[in-house]
Amino acid sequence: MAKLSVELNRYFFEEERKPEVTLAEILSLAGERIFGFLFVILSLPSALPIPAPGYSVPFGILMLLLALQLIFGRQRPWVPEKMQNSSISLDKVQGVLKAGLPWLQRIENITKPRLAYICTSLPGRVILGSAIALMSISMMIPVPLTNTIPAAGIFITAFGLLEDDGLICIGGLFVCSVGATVSISVLAFGVTAVRATIDLIKDWVGSLIS
Repeated sequence: MAKLSVELNRYFFEEERKPEVTLAEILSLAGERIFGFLFVILSLPSALPIPAPGYSVPFGILMLLLALQLIFGRQRPWVPEKMQNSSISLDKVQGVLKAGLPWLQRIENITKPRLAYICTSLPGRVILGSAIALMSISMMIPVPLTNTIPAAGIFITAFGLLEDDGLICIGGLFVCSVGATVSISVLAFGVTAVRATIDLIKDWVGSLIS
C-alpha cells in the first residue's frame, strides 16, 4: 500500500469525487492498516495548529468506539451503519487535507517498522487503545485546551500504529500524557473557579439579606 499522504492526495484531489464524502468511502481506503488509518484521519482536523471547529465531539465519539475495539483485540473495527453513511462536504475534507498533508509527509519521512511488538501485540494494543480512549474523551470536553493536544497525541500514536513504528507510538504516548495533564489541570481550575464564584454569590446574597 502506498504512503498515506499519497493515497489521500490521489483519492481526494486527483480523482473526480462527489460533492459529499461518506465515512464508508474513507474506510475503503484503509486496507489492512485500518485502525491506525482511521485514528490518523479522525484526529487530524483537531490536531492541526489551527483546528477545524465542529469535529472534536463526533470524531471523539467515533475514536472512543474504535479504541475500545482495539483494546478488546479486534483486528477490524465495527462502525455503526449510520456513522458509515454520514457525509462531509468534499470542500471541507480537501481544506483539512491541504493543511494536514505537509504534517503527514513530515512524519512519514521519519517512520519505519521498529519495536513493532508495541503495535502488534495484544498488551501493546491495549496500552495504545487505552491512551487513545482517554484522549478521545478529553476531546469531547467543551473546554479550551482540552482538544488540540489530546488530538495530537492520538494522531502521533496512530501514525506509529499505522506504520508498525513503536518508537513513534512511544512519542505519541508522551504527548497523550501531556494532554491528560493539561486537561486535568484545566478541569481542576474550572471546578475551583466555579466553587469560588458560588461562594462569592452566597456571600453577596447573605450580605443583602443581613
